[in-house]
Amino acid sequence: MRPTRRGVAVTAAAGLLLAAGPALRYPGLTVLGAILAAAVLAAVGSTARKLRLEVHRSVHPDRVERGRPALAELRVRNTGRRRQAGFLATDAAGGAARTVRLTGLLAGAEAVRHYELPTGARGRVTVGPLVLQRADPFDLARHRLSTGVTATLWVHPRQFPARPLTAGVPRHHHEGRPDGALRGSAELLDVREYVPGDEVRHLHWKATARTGRLMVRDLTDPHRGRTTVLLDNRPGVLGDAEFEEAVDVAASLLSGSARAAQDTRLRTWSGLDVAVPGGPDGIRLLLDELSQVRPETPGADPVIPAGGGLVVVTGAGAALEAVTARRPRFGTVVVVALGGPVPVPAGIRVLRADSAKEAVRLWNETIA
Repeated sequence: MRPTRRGVAVTAAAGLLLAAGPALRYPGLTVLGAILAAAVLAAVGSTARKLRLEVHRSVHPDRVERGRPALAELRVRNTGRRRQAGFLATDAAGGAARTVRLTGLLAGAEAVRHYELPTGARGRVTVGPLVLQRADPFDLARHRLSTGVTATLWVHPRQFPARPLTAGVPRHHHEGRPDGALRGSAELLDVREYVPGDEVRHLHWKATARTGRLMVRDLTDPHRGRTTVLLDNRPGVLGDAEFEEAVDVAASLLSGSARAAQDTRLRTWSGLDVAVPGGPDGIRLLLDELSQVRPETPGADPVIPAGGGLVVVTGAGAALEAVTARRPRFGTVVVVALGGPVPVPAGIRVLRADSAKEAVRLWNETIA
């Protein structure tokens, strides 16, 4: 319990009046000072009693597209033996605050309140901690109780239905063998460090000897489609609004590919690299990562494993020499440019749009 600013001011005024009354021989000032002092003492007494409450807050849903509604559900139960007076519950969420008022609760009674959470900006939003506070009618003193419990709300980019990229699935060309299915049932996708659960028979001994760490072959079904989306997050390439549209484009194309059970990969110029085999879990992982992507100063040019289709989401006039030089390594290369044309060599398809919705519409109309 602590006095509010108003309570401190009233206390100071009461002290002055109580001192001034006898000094000026004006009893009215003394009476007024006594009334103010009594009001402060009553406020302190009414708010000093401990809040005996059981509080549970949940977020529904915990993942939502930017701009879509998300609600917090607050359940409060009086665990004490006496009636709890009304109080306020304030929840922090993404730099904003949501306050709801709860009326008095009888012993054992429960109250449920719902309030909206901010979803206008993409990101990982921490909801909480939740603070309960009880004040007297004149707001002279307050009793505050912080639950310390937080929840996480993932605000994902917007997604528009996008067709998966089915053309240009890579095939190794062997002499005397047409472009088609490979012998065996797996194709080398990458060489990576061993993690528990990997097949020992997939160990890559040369890479292990070279690096000093256990390395394994990352294999994939050669008949599965493979799509890599490179999101251009270099500072200055896209404005703030355009960058959000670019993230929406990347989210739409990645979701379409993963939903079609393709091997799907997200790359950024700043080094983010997330590969999933498709499916709902893969989509959620990709969207979680995209919800936190921001423009960052890049290091070296992104190294993208060859094969399948490559989609570059960028802005007008962006320098793409590092990508176009690797054109022969991919079956299909498409550049989605937001805000204006992008100079690329022949053989690379360019889709120019002013918004994510328009870009995905063009994609669905032209990509087979």
